Amino acid sequence: MASIFSKIISGELPAYKIAETEEFLAFLDINPNTKGHTLCIPKQEVDKLFDLDEAQYLGLLKFSRQVAKAIEKAIPCKRVGLTVIGLEVPHAHVHLIPLHTMEDARFLHKTSLTDADFQDVVNAIKAHL
Repeated sequence: MASIFSKIISGELPAYKIAETEEFLAFLDINPNTKGHTLCIPKQEVDKLFDLDEAQYLGLLKFSRQVAKAIEKAIPCKRVGLTVIGLEVPHAHVHLIPLHTMEDARFLHKTSLTDADFQDVVNAIKAHL
């Protein structure tokens, strides 16, 4: 069965897309830790990050770095953190989280955003890509 991320890639489910290449996609987390929390995924459905072949793994990290640099310019924060959890969705992904405190990386507190807020974040980050 296709993961929720594969459904986003195919267009079956909507997403606030930030960046896309032939191999990778970045979109806002709909249940963000902080404003600007972004997921970067390979378009190929592979369950675990370390099961990606070396080229895909390095490509995902390079793509994520580019997106993180844009987030850092668009969203006021101390830094953009990168974390890999991967238990909720069986599709390799990394979280890029604008950090203000260490608590922002703990997935305990969530930020509520409106559709307009999400779209403003997309536009701000895209302006720096």
